Amino acid sequence: MKKGLCSYLLVPLVEKFIANSKSGKRLQLTGKRLSVGTIENYHYLLKHLNGFEKNKGIQIRLKVFNKLNQTTLLVEKNYWKRFYRNFLNYLYQQKIFDNYAGMLIKILRTVFRYIEEEMLISVGPFYKSFHVPKEEIQIITLSPERLRFLINDDLFNSSLTKEQKLIKDIFILGCTVALRFSDLIKIRAQDISHFDGKHYLSVTAIKTGKITKVQLPEYAISIINCYQSKSQRSIFPGISLWWFNKSLQGLFEVANWTEIIGRYRSVRGKAIKILQPDRKKEFRFCDSVSSHLMRRTAITTMLMNGVPQLVVKKISGHAGDSKSFYRYVDLAQSFMDTEVTRHFEKLISG
Repeated sequence: MKKGLCSYLLVPLVEKFIANSKSGKRLQLTGKRLSVGTIENYHYLLKHLNGFEKNKGIQIRLKVFNKLNQTTLLVEKNYWKRFYRNFLNYLYQQKIFDNYAGMLIKILRTVFRYIEEEMLISVGPFYKSFHVPKEEIQIITLSPERLRFLINDDLFNSSLTKEQKLIKDIFILGCTVALRFSDLIKIRAQDISHFDGKHYLSVTAIKTGKITKVQLPEYAISIINCYQSKSQRSIFPGISLWWFNKSLQGLFEVANWTEIIGRYRSVRGKAIKILQPDRKKEFRFCDSVSSHLMRRTAITTMLMNGVPQLVVKKISGHAGDSKSFYRYVDLAQSFMDTEVTRHFEKLISG
């Protein structure tokens, strides 16, 4: 690990950070183990650090802060300024967007804090000046009108194949209970309870460990009854996330939800229009959907229908002060038009 008497190589320290996170020596603030997805992101940082070192022909070193004198202090400060600038340039050369670059820099800052607080190596304050790039990700949801169409239109349902009906039913249930795909696809018969004439779904989220309990409407019970079988452990047959996303896009194309929606991403704070990589055409609505649409649609439609924010957060598993909650919210234009029209009518009539 040591490079010299008062210095270390950064990459081995990052490797130890990842190993401790994976083994459970490093935990979340709540005391729970870190998720597989979180540790996977740590590996992405390690991969890019290794790529950066190879590209520059260097090894990133860390000098012990409390061993520096006035002269070497300034040298070290400039070293980390150059590192941050060059590393960020390297990342953007990999054709990434601000959101991904920000995730990596945020993890790197976490690594430095861990090195100082847990490995007891004085790293100094230089990493605190690593700016975290941010990006407002374009959010889309399914309008209440289109969700009602999927739930109620028997003619459309009868035109679908068996596989398309499965995707539609999973999607409808996801838009009802606000679960992530990983939790939704693992729903079991014992997760459904019946009390006082009502049906409830209780699930412990894989990502957060939080327990969600939500009342189910009749159409959701009909979907569950349609697939429930004693021969399979989960209610729905096992399908991959990739297959679900691809099939969902195909289902929405069959529904003729093919209007063009410009897709933009941010690179160094500048909005860049994104085209479909295979056809070099603009994205249609049906091309832009994925499993995330279910959770966003559930949260948005509940808020639009007057469900109190506190109740919505309880169902979705978000903390009361969660900042990420609002990233899921996209109020439909028709709803906003109605509310603004009502405002203008009140304004004019007094």
